[in-house]
Amino acid sequence: MEIEETIKNWLVDEGFLREKKYDENAEFHFIVEFPKDNIMDVVKPKGKDCIVIACATQVSPEHINLMTQAEPKTQKSFILDLNFGLNKFLVDYELQVNQNILQQFIITDQIFEDGLTKNEFIRTLKRVFKSKLHCIWLIDKKFGSVSPQQKPDNENSMFV
Repeated sequence: MEIEETIKNWLVDEGFLREKKYDENAEFHFIVEFPKDNIMDVVKPKGKDCIVIACATQVSPEHINLMTQAEPKTQKSFILDLNFGLNKFLVDYELQVNQNILQQFIITDQIFEDGLTKNEFIRTLKRVFKSKLHCIWLIDKKFGSVSPQQKPDNENSMFV
């Protein structure tokens, strides 16, 4: 488990490790907090020669309400802009959309073992997080923001 120890040490050194999670489909699965108050998953799927970094985000009911009130043209334009924007980050993503309303999004990226360095690992964490941030900012730009006290905490962890 050399790779597991290396990644665990990097996460501990940087203060990102939150917990190790049991996952029957993974050689290891870490829950990380990067940056503060943002939960992400770092997983080595069984039988694969890569590390997957994932961040799943549920859209708040307040933002869903704002999207629902928008014109259909604005809703469609948002989904298209979101796809174009995420594509530029060179990450993989899955949008859960119901009647042109974004419900949830999952952003993932992978690093193959032959390219795994601490630098590449941290850069990938940043790229996945900034992709998530792009989604949040685009929602605020297109539909308006909700007041801070209404925003849900970010205790989300999911790996698909």
